[in-house]
Amino acid sequence: MPEAESPEQTTPIAPVHLNVSGKTLAIIAGGGLVAGALIVLGAIMPAEFNVDPLGLGKLSGISRLWAPEEKNIDTNSASGPLAREYDVPLRSDTIEIPLTDFLGGAKGSELEYKVHMKEGAGLIYEWEVIGADAPRDFHYDFHGHTTPKPGESMTVATYKQDFGLKARGSLQAPFEGIQGWQFTNSSEKPVVVRVKLTGFYELIPSGEEGNLAGIVANVPAAQARPDMPPR
Repeated sequence: MPEAESPEQTTPIAPVHLNVSGKTLAIIAGGGLVAGALIVLGAIMPAEFNVDPLGLGKLSGISRLWAPEEKNIDTNSASGPLAREYDVPLRSDTIEIPLTDFLGGAKGSELEYKVHMKEGAGLIYEWEVIGADAPRDFHYDFHGHTTPKPGESMTVATYKQDFGLKARGSLQAPFEGIQGWQFTNSSEKPVVVRVKLTGFYELIPSGEEGNLAGIVANVPAAQARPDMPPR
């Protein structure tokens, strides 16, 4: 009598052999390499390093994920905020100031010209002397001061005193007051000082402190100084 089959006995499973050619394996491996390269070039590099050689990061928006390391600075330093707003409009002016030769004396060869500025207001300037030959023949004093009421003290700031025929730069007013130059021509020839200003300032009316000579802005030198003494 044959023995009964034990329930624990199982039929063995025959191994499955995949018949894949070397060419197919090469195609699969190559496809994986291409896909990996596309992921690196099209996603990882734009997102992590801001490098987008294929342009896919820009198209997909992934490149926006990249951001450089940030370092914050104090925008409200002891000298004042770096970003400012002003209650006067931005303006530009050209002022031509005629000066006599040194024989014209203080009334002809010297002149002070300033503009009014609020504290913290910015000014960009450029000036040159037309008609002079030697830098030592022309002196300038770049300074500013407050305009106090009688009995009050005056605050004065001197920025530069030197000889020269041109200068350019900028100024941030340290206080509310008038800012500008004292020009002195010591040469034997009359000259014209052409001053170009851009910034947040106000022109000073004729006859007031800072423009006692009554210089008119934005006109030729022949019309700019009505008080020019006759020669």
